[in-house]
Amino acid sequence: MDEKTTLHDYLRQARAGLAGKIDGLGEYDAHRPLTPTGTNLLGLIKHVASVQLEYLGVVFGRPSGVAAPWDLPGGLEDDDMWARGDETVADVLELHRLSAEHADATIEALPLDAVGEVPWWEEGQRSVTLHRILVHLIAETARHAGHADILREQIDGEVGRRPGDGNIPGRTTVEWADYRARIEEAAVEAGRRDFRDTP
Repeated sequence: MDEKTTLHDYLRQARAGLAGKIDGLGEYDAHRPLTPTGTNLLGLIKHVASVQLEYLGVVFGRPSGVAAPWDLPGGLEDDDMWARGDETVADVLELHRLSAEHADATIEALPLDAVGEVPWWEEGQRSVTLHRILVHLIAETARHAGHADILREQIDGEVGRRPGDGNIPGRTTVEWADYRARIEEAAVEAGRRDFRDTP
């Protein structure tokens, strides 16, 4: 497998992992904010789809024709981080699909050393290669997939990349509670050390 294929495969895996985090959820749970700053599952997917359209579209002179949320009439800078009440899970997943399709076409059409320009980056930093943008998008998508992992666990306890993920120990609810209690006990012990070390 060559380097471009490897990078493309990692991007596809990260995309699928992120989008899969809303499988089986209703509209409310997919939309609702789960942190004090409003982080929500559907917003993470919408954000990644939106920035992917820009990085693998605009940057390489291959606009998708799909307007970014912040470019819509009345759009604001962070409108990609949440879904309006009239936007459905299906709407956001369709944006994600279109974004992936456009991105994949760009990746397939260009060599890794193809040069693009990121107009929203600082002067002197704007010239990039497809290679750099692929690495950037893999990191961005994986980061938000990690956020989504935690949000989904808060909603219904679902963990891992997919049901039956072999990387997640097969513990019962009681075993998870015992495991968590051990971690809490260690945290309390460490906190006592902080207290003792404070002048």
